[in-house]
Amino acid sequence: MGYIFDIRKKLGHDPIILTGAGVILVNDKKEILLGKRADNGYWAYPAGSMELAESFEECARRETEEETGLLCGDLELLMIRSGKDTYYEYPNQDKVYFAGIIYICFDFKGEMKVQEEEVIEQAFFPIDALPDNLSPGTIEVVEKAREYLAKETK
Repeated sequence: MGYIFDIRKKLGHDPIILTGAGVILVNDKKEILLGKRADNGYWAYPAGSMELAESFEECARRETEEETGLLCGDLELLMIRSGKDTYYEYPNQDKVYFAGIIYICFDFKGEMKVQEEEVIEQAFFPIDALPDNLSPGTIEVVEKAREYLAKETK
């Protein structure tokens, strides 16, 4: 099942540092891809935890492909997330502090599909017309993407 599942077998629900990566995918209309999570109903960007020996970029690409069916081309660093503001408790009571890298990607291909174990729906949204129920960490990342896209169009 993966590295984090092995750690959880040993530590239970205690807080851990969850190292991972995510991607904000931006289409030609400057819309961003969000998926509605199966575990909590929040909308979020594709992201997940790293496996042993995996780089941040490899993690970002793998998680994006697994969750969306899309393959990332060029990835650009959008931001680094870490610290007390990244604390999250999952519906199953697992507690984490996220430490990871978020990329932005304009260069992707493939056919979108939904990975129903984790994502029940996905869609591209205009950056200024996002769903109300964004996951807590997604709000900060979307703000950073909004700033990035505003600079791009100038």
